[in-house]
Amino acid sequence: MIFKENRYMLFVVFYVLKEEFMSVATDELIRKAENTHCLSKEEIVKLLALPDEICPSLFAAADRVRALHAGNDVHLRGLIEFSNYCKNNCCYCGIRRDNNKLRRYRMMPETIIASARKAAECGYKTVVLQSGEDAFYTIERLQQIIREIKKYNLAVTLSIGEKSFDEYKAYKEAGADRYLLRIETTDKELYHRLDPGMSWDNRKRCLDDLKKLGYETGSGFMVGLPAQSLASLAEDILFLKRLDVDMAGIGPFIPHPDTPLKDVEGKAFFLSLKTTAVTRLLLPDINIPATTAMEALHPQGRIMALQCGANVIMPNVTDLERCRLYKLYPGKPLPSFSIEEGRKETEALVRSIGRRVGAGYGFRSKKNQ
Repeated sequence: MIFKENRYMLFVVFYVLKEEFMSVATDELIRKAENTHCLSKEEIVKLLALPDEICPSLFAAADRVRALHAGNDVHLRGLIEFSNYCKNNCCYCGIRRDNNKLRRYRMMPETIIASARKAAECGYKTVVLQSGEDAFYTIERLQQIIREIKKYNLAVTLSIGEKSFDEYKAYKEAGADRYLLRIETTDKELYHRLDPGMSWDNRKRCLDDLKKLGYETGSGFMVGLPAQSLASLAEDILFLKRLDVDMAGIGPFIPHPDTPLKDVEGKAFFLSLKTTAVTRLLLPDINIPATTAMEALHPQGRIMALQCGANVIMPNVTDLERCRLYKLYPGKPLPSFSIEEGRKETEALVRSIGRRVGAGYGFRSKKNQ
């Protein structure tokens, strides 16, 4: 009996010492990331694997780095989702080509321009023009749209998919400032399985072209994809660091009921927060949005992301009916009744955590690391 009790006590002591050692090792790793902004793939995996109860120290470090290198401003970008037609057939996307349950729409150039003008009147300094890959919008049409929008003293961000070098060049010459193109995953085998008919190498070529042309370049990836490992996520973060992106969009994969991945679990909310935090630690001065997908999984999702290193919100300024139809995933938060009300609500959210709404365009203020 005494032997059993002693064995139990030894086990307890060993467990406590092990936990304390792990805690010290974790704190040291977080300090290393905060001070050097460099981690190996294996070290990133260790942080992504942290139990949720240990995450507050990781989140706090990311928030400190955000404050030091990106400031306390939260930059607002007015999102205009102008077409839900898409030539691609990505297995995870609600506006995929073969989703015949979706009612399609296109906004005419004058409607897009009017939406941008309204956003400018409400105080936005940037609009994000987002669509599926829709051939209706020719180079000439998009150039006209961009030129007209620039008359309202707005920065223009495009998120319209893979184009040729000459197309990207034409949009840049028309006045486009930023371009968002998520790599989705750096696991080529997984990418080609989830994006049939597409090429990972071509997507990488697009990002290289955007950098060469002088765009503020944004990329990013999904968290919680089927067969995605923590090692794969670590590679994704390191890819963004090597590319030296100006913005990183990170969000949870949420299965859509009208896609081949409808029965996949997904919804990796806390892992998405950890990934956001680690990305901030390794890329301290970039812009990181608190994505709407986070709010689709948790009512405080965007606030929590802002407290884990994010510094951008993209309120939807598309009209409500079209916003309902641009459904990349279920549970998408819908905008308020009016752009004005949506702006006020977002400003109140930012103030509620002691932050302020940025008054400028919110370009990356790049610092030497």
